[in-house]
Amino acid sequence: MVTRQGGPRRKSRHIFQKNKREKGKISITRYLATLTAGEKVILLAESAVQKSLYHRRFHGKKGIVQAKRGACYEVNIKDGNKIKKIIVHPVHLKKL
Repeated sequence: MVTRQGGPRRKSRHIFQKNKREKGKISITRYLATLTAGEKVILLAESAVQKSLYHRRFHGKKGIVQAKRGACYEVNIKDGNKIKKIIVHPVHLKKL
């Protein structure tokens, strides 16, 4: 058998890339954002922070915050006909 090449960020160089104007330091308010249960969010990856980054197939998807888990949040996302629970750091979430 052949062993699998690469990890969860394989072939994600373009999808997680920032624009020239967005490069630089991250806003501390975005890093320490507080969200409430039931709030709608979009998953937009902050490529400068690798902590609690979701899989690239969920990039740009809408979801609903369910609960807080440590410094992160549980977000429910509809993937096809299934609802999936993803644990994401608030720096990767944008309020709708």
